[in-house]
Amino acid sequence: MSKTVSVDIVADFVCPWCWLGKRNWDAALKQVPDIKVETTWRPYQLDPTIAREGRPYRDYMKAKFSGEHAERWKQMREYLEAAAPDAGIAFRFDDIKTRPNTLNAHRLMRWASGQGKAEAMAEELFEAFFRRTEDIGDPAVLAACAEAAGLDRPIIEDLLSSDRDEKAVWDEEMFYRKLGVSGVPTYIFNGQFAVSGAQEPAALADAIREALKNPVEEEDVSQ
Repeated sequence: MSKTVSVDIVADFVCPWCWLGKRNWDAALKQVPDIKVETTWRPYQLDPTIAREGRPYRDYMKAKFSGEHAERWKQMREYLEAAAPDAGIAFRFDDIKTRPNTLNAHRLMRWASGQGKAEAMAEELFEAFFRRTEDIGDPAVLAACAEAAGLDRPIIEDLLSSDRDEKAVWDEEMFYRKLGVSGVPTYIFNGQFAVSGAQEPAALADAIREALKNPVEEEDVSQ
């Protein structure tokens, strides 16, 4: 049996910290090339109350970060925009038109994970929202993202037109909320301990090494 570190990344695709966290995670994995790490993306909607058609982004952000919270958003935005170039990403907050409902994006991620396309799909969704400022609540945008990530577009279009896996996504999200996840990204190592926030690659690599001390043992299926 070989030792494996299993990591659940709880995230939302409209969360700028999550995109930064993904890039930091990618960098962390390069620091531990001798450790086998299995990553699974888990759904979390930062605001599940948003209607399926979404809301105007500026109105939404103004309401969310008004008054005493305005300075907090200003500081976060400045940090994110300063950190983005080193991570090879770009945030275009001023150009975003719609704050989408992300349930369908999480359904799409679930299907991509089943096809071994999770990493490509996550990157495509973040790119679509933050760099291309597209509405990732729009089924047409999601179908294009799916195609770019290597999925069969007609199949995805059919799935998006149904309610397939909506309950499964909700149930999975509620599981992590009940565990105590209240912010994203959250990295859960071997189901034993969690690290929250867009941590630096070195900190995430250290967490992987710590998790290796109590690994998930793979089943030996050889005869």
